[in-house]
Amino acid sequence: MLYYSTNRKAPAAGLREAVTRGLAPDNGLYMPERIPALPDHFYATLRGKSLQEISFEVAFQFFGDDIPAADLKRIVEESLNFPIPLVPVKDNLFSLELFHGPTLAFKDVGARFMARLLGYFIHGENRQINVLVATSGDTGSAVANGFYKVPGIHVFILYPSGLVTPTQEKQFTTLGENITAIEVEGKFDDCQRLVKEMFLDEEVNRQMVLTSANSINLARLLPQSFYYFYGYAQTKKGKEVVCSVPSGNFGNLCAGLIAKRMGLPIIKFLAATNVNDVVPEFLNTGVYRPRESVPTLSNAMDVGNPSNFARIYDLYHQSVEAMRKDMVGYRYTDDQTRQIICDVYNQTGYLLDPHGAIGYKALEEYLAHHADCQGFFIETAHPAKFTEIMSSIIHQPIEIPPSLKKLLEGEKRTVKIKNNRDELKQFLLSHS
Repeated sequence: MLYYSTNRKAPAAGLREAVTRGLAPDNGLYMPERIPALPDHFYATLRGKSLQEISFEVAFQFFGDDIPAADLKRIVEESLNFPIPLVPVKDNLFSLELFHGPTLAFKDVGARFMARLLGYFIHGENRQINVLVATSGDTGSAVANGFYKVPGIHVFILYPSGLVTPTQEKQFTTLGENITAIEVEGKFDDCQRLVKEMFLDEEVNRQMVLTSANSINLARLLPQSFYYFYGYAQTKKGKEVVCSVPSGNFGNLCAGLIAKRMGLPIIKFLAATNVNDVVPEFLNTGVYRPRESVPTLSNAMDVGNPSNFARIYDLYHQSVEAMRKDMVGYRYTDDQTRQIICDVYNQTGYLLDPHGAIGYKALEEYLAHHADCQGFFIETAHPAKFTEIMSSIIHQPIEIPPSLKKLLEGEKRTVKIKNNRDELKQFLLSHS
């Protein structure tokens, strides 16, 4: 399969080139030239299949032309070696828990798949691949873990100084080896802009091979569609299904919409955001108004100009009317988020993280007006990654999983830079 740029000014690329480049030469994002529909018999037997079985069949639709089935199956099984349960919170409302991977966040799925796919492509090559990625929280830890000690790959992680939780920060700043954390004096949007500028810099690209590992890279994005199929497979028969996705850079929601385009019968997706509500505003007004992001409790969603909106807009042929048929936008403040976490914990005993809380509330509101439906929200991260926030809300200590405790004992090691492209460029070139 070939992959085109959303800006449509660059030649189509094969899978290997698209994954290695990350960003297209015209600054666009790669998209598959076609969204394959899965056959009826796949859906007829979906509820009886395992996570790995479902994921392989979906992956084969995109990658089967380029990777032998046995190799692709191994990549899927090594990437998805942890559970993704659908947990009931209350009647007809479920949590799809994506925090059971190594870094306790949903991004483990895409990051682990991408690391193995890139490792497959560069195996035996005598060159270094440099992964350059911006993070607002969980991407950094997932990418660092996925690529840690992978031969031939060095990872540079940019993150906004003081704007990720101490727990998230420790997960990618204590590893060392082939992982370098770069602390930027700025916001996540600044980090994302710096990454894009490096990909477009001719001198940098002459001297080093760059690729990205956040949802800009389709090898991170497409595997995120797997768990929508698996979540649906765990729902009850007899009621239509909706899905609520807490959203920041909108890669996760984009993957869900791709799954729907492949035939997954989720009737509606809820785009749930904090006050950085660029996309819900667009769905309501038809006006896309990117702006500076505002720091919130749900920091991984603090994005004022979401990269993957370009993919969603392309998927719907630039039609807001078409998007509205599949999506509804919701927006919540920090005060509302605190109240949601507190209420759900007191009423059900289920502890939401600040991102999942926003997804939960959007789904609860939707189901209140659609009693004939059931739904699940994406629970993106373990509450223990936000211990200070969570403890202050429920007034109880948060239990820390052993794997996280070990990382928290490590020593933070970062390189600090100003919000300046030349300073980042010189640092990268000195490590080429």
